[in-house]
Amino acid sequence: MTDPHLLDRYRSAGFGSSAPRGVRPAVVVVDLQLGFTDPDLPTGADLRPQLDATAQLLGAARAAGVPVLYTAIAFPPGVPHAWLDKSPGLAALRSGTPAVQIDQAVAPRPDEPVLTKASASGFFGTGLASALGSLRVDTVLVCGATTSGCVRATAVDSVQHGFATLVVADCVGDRARPPHDAALFDLQQKYADVVGLDDAAEYLGRARKAAPSEGSAAHGGAA
Repeated sequence: MTDPHLLDRYRSAGFGSSAPRGVRPAVVVVDLQLGFTDPDLPTGADLRPQLDATAQLLGAARAAGVPVLYTAIAFPPGVPHAWLDKSPGLAALRSGTPAVQIDQAVAPRPDEPVLTKASASGFFGTGLASALGSLRVDTVLVCGATTSGCVRATAVDSVQHGFATLVVADCVGDRARPPHDAALFDLQQKYADVVGLDDAAEYLGRARKAAPSEGSAAHGGAA
């Protein structure tokens, strides 16, 4: 439980307001690939509860006609990278290996893109911002792994690209609880709304029903 005095300190400084929710959401699934979801792999962890929750979120999104986009880390073989100097264990996430495949529990449909990246943020060096902009998305729901790493980086960059951002707490996971909790606290106070699965699913259905027709002007969130 968060210290109420700590929350008061943040609130008195003007943090922790609610993010406005638009009517054209999209779901971004961050790095739910076997390298992170298979506990038998060195970089993996047991994320079964998060995978199950994400599958429910994806069901709600697809039923509402909400776009779903994926990211996955995949380093080209033999190409040096500064991130690997700091975190050499990530070298197992090489292109063409099973570690970069999306976990079948949350497998993408044929029309749902998987954007490959070699950085923490799903926006850095990918076409994610352009894809969301072409869909006239105004609100991004983030799920995936890890909370303190790629989820946090993607959520922060989502806000910096002008999207209202929700992080679905039931659908994000990490290797340890302290960094997970710290990341969610910081995101809630400064960048995104941290929401539960039920709230997110209800919002997806309601938002798309209220979305303007394709001929209407887009709302906010330009990339």
